[in-house]
Amino acid sequence: MKSSAKIIGMLLFLVPGVALAQGRPSDVSKTGTVAAPFLEIPVGAPAVGMGTAFVSLANDPTALYWNPAGAVALQQNEVVAAHMGWIADTRFDFAALVLPLGDFGTLGISYTSLSMDDMKVRTVELPEGTGEYFSDGDIAAGVSYARKLSERFSVGFTGKYIHQTIWHASASAFALDFGTMFRTDLFGSMVIGASLSNFGTSMQLSGRDLRQFGRIDDTKLGSNERIPTNVEMESWDLPLLFQLGVSTTPLKGDDYRWTVAIDALHPSDNHESVNLGTELAFRDYLFLRGGYNSLFLDEAEGGLSAGFGVTSSMLFAATAQVKLDYAYRDMGRLEGVHIVSLGVRF
Repeated sequence: MKSSAKIIGMLLFLVPGVALAQGRPSDVSKTGTVAAPFLEIPVGAPAVGMGTAFVSLANDPTALYWNPAGAVALQQNEVVAAHMGWIADTRFDFAALVLPLGDFGTLGISYTSLSMDDMKVRTVELPEGTGEYFSDGDIAAGVSYARKLSERFSVGFTGKYIHQTIWHASASAFALDFGTMFRTDLFGSMVIGASLSNFGTSMQLSGRDLRQFGRIDDTKLGSNERIPTNVEMESWDLPLLFQLGVSTTPLKGDDYRWTVAIDALHPSDNHESVNLGTELAFRDYLFLRGGYNSLFLDEAEGGLSAGFGVTSSMLFAATAQVKLDYAYRDMGRLEGVHIVSLGVRF
């Protein structure tokens, strides 16, 4: 009991501190200075609908993204697929499978993709196109493991491979995500979660698009315009992110449950911020959600989000259950985005 009180006291001190830090003079944010920024795109309609305050909840297969330790709460095999029309006419997709293995722990696999339609290759001489097309795409594939260390405390981690391509150039990296979750009996069964994401190697583009031809030294015999050279690109770190979250259920009855959550974020490429979210569940059949992300972040676009979800037993299998979730996220001048998730528990 004393340890729980100490942890909660630290959180109550830390979360307001993040907000107060926004009022202190600081340097310009490091936005746009990391590789693979698609790793920061939020995953899953339930999380997006709650303002992405999901680190201490992580109660579906998207836990492999938000907090791998949350996967231990899943008692049955569960798979989820999510699709979102992201900004600038790009497409963002996520899929995950979680397999509880009893005392051994919980295994999971996940796949993330950001893609776009082919675009024309244009040059100064041929502004309408050269007849060639190029595309850009990002993927991340991960394997996760989570385990309970006690009835209240669980840990988890994800190892993932990251790959980015643009036309004939590409870059790859490996990274680890770590997560912990601690459940208490205080304030409506408060849950404390923490995660560290994208701790890994840097990325450096290479490929035949970086190969050029030109004259190197006019004073040397044999110098000409067709001497091959390679452009060496800078290497860039991944978007490291630390998140600390608290969630609780202040009201709970036989037919309803009200959950609130708050997350504090400390990213390597931006200032600190806070996410808030809430969910009202009726008989674990209908879920209504709302939230606000990037609170106290001066240059954030939008922030409000809302969504809903429904579950039902599948007709062809009494032991299986399908869940459909939808969320809308306001992106300010970048317009809003819609996300749909479909999950099956079996």
